Amino acid sequence: MSFLHLKSLHIIFVVTWFAGLFYIVRLFVYYAETEQKPEPEKSILQTQFALMQKRLWYGITWPSAILTVIMGLSLLHYYTPIPTWLWIKLGFVAGLLAYHLYCHRIFKQHQKGLIRQSSTQLRIWNEVATLFLVSIVFLVVVKNALDATWGVLGFIGLSVLLMLAIMLYKKLRKA
Repeated sequence: MSFLHLKSLHIIFVVTWFAGLFYIVRLFVYYAETEQKPEPEKSILQTQFALMQKRLWYGITWPSAILTVIMGLSLLHYYTPIPTWLWIKLGFVAGLLAYHLYCHRIFKQHQKGLIRQSSTQLRIWNEVATLFLVSIVFLVVVKNALDATWGVLGFIGLSVLLMLAIMLYKKLRKA
């Protein structure tokens, strides 16, 4: 298989992996929000969200993560010696894998009916995947750690502004 074929497959699986990560955490949020629902609505929704989580996690997210790593490792021999930007990217990918494993932990808790994080905590957790996405894409496209750093810092600044706006909105809504 050629470099461009492998790279195309790698990108496709990265996209489906991130789609799974973004959606699974949304399902975690919805699952956590069922805690305030009265019965039988609570049980019905938790059963449905647990099923949706299971299908997404094992049907899309895990296979996409595994295939992303396989395709990525298959591309490594085209980069000899491995450039600095790629080492940094691999560091971000390691962080993304740790994020994925922590999501797996939350998934297992929900499958047992346990809710340990609030919906607000899970909404914030969802943004961590976006930080990884922005960091990795900037790094791969510009192939320069400094430019990628500015991209990430800009995203963090925007995130802080959005959080402040959300907090202000909640205060105004309560008043």
